[in-house]
Amino acid sequence: MEAIIAAVNEKYNLTNKEVFEGDPRVADWPFMNNLASFLTIIILYLLVVKHGPAFMENRPAFSLTPLLVVYNFALVILSAYIVIEMLSCAIIQGYSLLCQPVNYEPTEIGIREASVSWWYFMSKIIELLDTVFFILRKKGNQITFLHVYHHSTMAIICWYVAKYVPGGEKFYNGGFNSLIHVFMYTYYGLAAMGPEMQKYLWWKRYLTEFQLIQFVLVNLRSIGTFFNGPCEYPMWMNVVALFYSSSLLILFLNFYLKSYKASGQNGVKGCRSHESITTIKGQVISSNGQQPSTNKAFIKKE
Repeated sequence: MEAIIAAVNEKYNLTNKEVFEGDPRVADWPFMNNLASFLTIIILYLLVVKHGPAFMENRPAFSLTPLLVVYNFALVILSAYIVIEMLSCAIIQGYSLLCQPVNYEPTEIGIREASVSWWYFMSKIIELLDTVFFILRKKGNQITFLHVYHHSTMAIICWYVAKYVPGGEKFYNGGFNSLIHVFMYTYYGLAAMGPEMQKYLWWKRYLTEFQLIQFVLVNLRSIGTFFNGPCEYPMWMNVVALFYSSSLLILFLNFYLKSYKASGQNGVKGCRSHESITTIKGQVISSNGQQPSTNKAFIKKE
């Protein structure tokens, strides 16, 4: 029996102290030292999603154009920093696609890994404002099931990664996702400036394709770890990543195919420059760079 337990632990790294007690280097960082404060954010977010549209129903919509431009490009800068820092840490440490343990050492590079993991988590907290802005602008059709599921669960997963396994193999996922967000928020920032920016948004159709490719590559990466030898990175985290990424792939592909089918029924074949696109946030961007308006909240049921 002891041999079996030892073999399972070696494969899945179940008794890694940091995985269950948290990384002591981040213990005093915001949201890392108090689970209640983080859960409060998530609960408030879900309450706003549920009750916000009703609150705004008989109130005029806010424009928020200057704020949206600043907000989106601020996230472009933050996402670009995360990509560059994760890539730098990966190069310095000789990142391996086969097995990359978390560096828990209190060294400069170890702290940098933990820090950029925390910033990646914080970017997901900031991105919860996407939904708030939709509600304030009375864009209820943007608050789809996919949108809410993605935003809330990403924040939860990234909190766990930042607190317990900051770095290691999940740099691949975080870096890839942040790279996509550089392009995504650049698009949103330009679109927020108005229809006159349409001539610069010819590349919008590639966003959805890029996102789908991301999920496929992340899944392949996670599957590949199952065929490696023992690794100090907890294998069960790769299992969670595989199931979570697969859920997003299924939901987003379903949403994407429905949008494509709707376009076909309107006599439009393929994704051309005058069509709408659907992004991983569940947002629909029309040809003039603006989100379609609606006065009612619509939570998409999958």
